[in-house]
Parts: sequence; structure tokens; C-alpha cells
Amino acid sequence: MKAPPKMSHSVLKSAVKRGALIAAANWPVTLIQASADSLFKLLLAAPLIGGVFLVALAIGGEPTAIISPEIATIATALIARPVVLTAFLLALAVVAVGGSVFVFLIKAGTVATLVQSDREAASIEEPPLHVSAVLRASRFSVDSYVESARLLFPRYLRLGFALMAVYLVSGLAYLAAVVNRDSSEGWIVTALITAAFAAWITVVNLAYLLVQIVVAADNCSLPSAIRRAAAFVRHERRHVVAVFLLVLAVIVVATGASILATAALGLVAFVPFVGLAALPLQLLAWLLRGLVFQYLGLASVGAYLKLYRGFATTRNGLTAASTYDHAWRTT
Repeated sequence: MKAPPKMSHSVLKSAVKRGALIAAANWPVTLIQASADSLFKLLLAAPLIGGVFLVALAIGGEPTAIISPEIATIATALIARPVVLTAFLLALAVVAVGGSVFVFLIKAGTVATLVQSDREAASIEEPPLHVSAVLRASRFSVDSYVESARLLFPRYLRLGFALMAVYLVSGLAYLAAVVNRDSSEGWIVTALITAAFAAWITVVNLAYLLVQIVVAADNCSLPSAIRRAAAFVRHERRHVVAVFLLVLAVIVVATGASILATAALGLVAFVPFVGLAALPLQLLAWLLRGLVFQYLGLASVGAYLKLYRGFATTRNGLTAASTYDHAWRTT
């Protein structure tokens, strides 16, 4: 069996730089993704907040008491009222599934736009860096975005439902492991189980993203995309892991900075008169946080596209662009 190639820092640097420039050139998709993600969170919060008042009315307590951590009997009260519990879970499920379908649709247009930009853009990552060349790499337009989303949506929908099924099974397995553990083992075992669960979900999300990229790049079926993504990871695992860890490190740093900024704004809120500006600043910080995180995610998509294009060239003797063109012409 042929050994995988050693990781080249120049290849990694070129992939990360190209991904960042491709995402910057197509900045409207960052706004679209951030808006869709925020809308999904707001929709998901509606049944949660409504559920608090519903449970409060059913139990006969105050809504503020329901969300208090001192109430240890809330789960028992919900189980004792199956109608309330069923209504709450149904509302949450409808919003979660409907919002997820909308996110899948938006993601289809986003990834397709980045694929087309990467396919047609010149070597914008090579020095010297010209802003005009980066701007010419933009391939976003409303018509192409909508058309790409329409073509990819059925496959992205099936892939998304598969991801939700994995989430559900993984969550149930996690809860079963935590509930059935020996109480004498202490909190360390629970922490280890939680860390393993978080690591597993992270791997699942990475695999989900790579399959999305392959589906959009080659316009292939899901089974074919899964096989190609697996072959890509086996061949380029060092570069894939390096890009993943680099993006993860940047996200961790950005999260820490966001927490510090939120804490600082919280202190400002207690200052008379000056505290009136805390709320707009917090909203602005929340908006910037969403945009930065979405940009980092799309930059990683561009980096993986660069690596996948090189993998396709090596394996098939074809450029990723010609493979993409042939697949879309024959569909």
C-alpha cells in the first residue's frame, strides 16, 4: 500500500490563504450564512421560551421559578403531564426540522458559489497579492446562487437528515452513558464521556462538511461523494487535519476574545449613563462574532477545496475544474 505523502507547509499555507481569499471575495455568502444561522437560533428560541410559560401554567408556578436551577422536580413534573411534554417536544421538533431544512438550502447555494469561485479564480494566493484579482474571483450572483441551491438541495437535504439522525443516536448514547455510570466514579468519568462525545460530534461535522464539498465540486450522488471524501481524507489526512486544527485554534481564540469583550461590556452596563450604550455594543459584538465565525467556516471550505482539487488532479489525471464542468454538463 502506498504511503501517504508528507505534509508540505507550502501546500498548507497556500490552501489556507486561498480559502481565506475565496471567502473574502465572495463576502455576500458570509452575510447570507450568518443571517440564516441567526434566524435559525431565533426560531429555535421561540418554542423554548414559550415552553417555559407553558410549563409554568401547567404546574401553576412562576416562569422565573421554572428556569431556576434550584427547581429539581421540573423533569418529574413534565413527565407527570404527558400532554404538556408532548406539545413542547412537538413544537421544538417542528421548528428544529423546518429551520434545518432552510439552513440546508442556504448551505447548498453557499458551497456551490465557493466551488465555482475556486474553479475559475486564478492563483490569487500567489504573491504579490492584488486586491483587483481577489475581487475578480467573486462568483456570487442572486440567480446563480438560487439555481445552485435548487440543484443541490435534494442531496443536501438527504445528507442533512442523515446528520440529524447521527446527532440523535449520539445524543441518546451519551445520555445513556451518563445516566448509567457508577455514581461512585465521580465527575471525572462524566467529564471524559462529555469530552469523547464532543470529539465525536466534531469528527462527524468535519465528515459532513467534506461530503458537502465533494457533492458540490463533482455534482455526484451521496454514496459516490462519501467514497470520494473517504479517499480524499486517506490520501490528504495530514493536510486535512492541519487545516482543521488551525481553524479550530483560531475559533477558540476568537471565542475567548468574544467572552472577554462580553464580560467587559457587562461591567460597562453598571456605569450610570454610559451603561445605556452597553446594549447596542453587545448587539454589535454579537453581530461581529457571527460574521467572524461564518467567515472562518467558509475560509476552511475554500482550503479544503484547494486540497481536494489537488487530490483530484493527482488521482484522476484531471483538474477538479474539468471534473466539475463535465459532471454539471451531463446532469
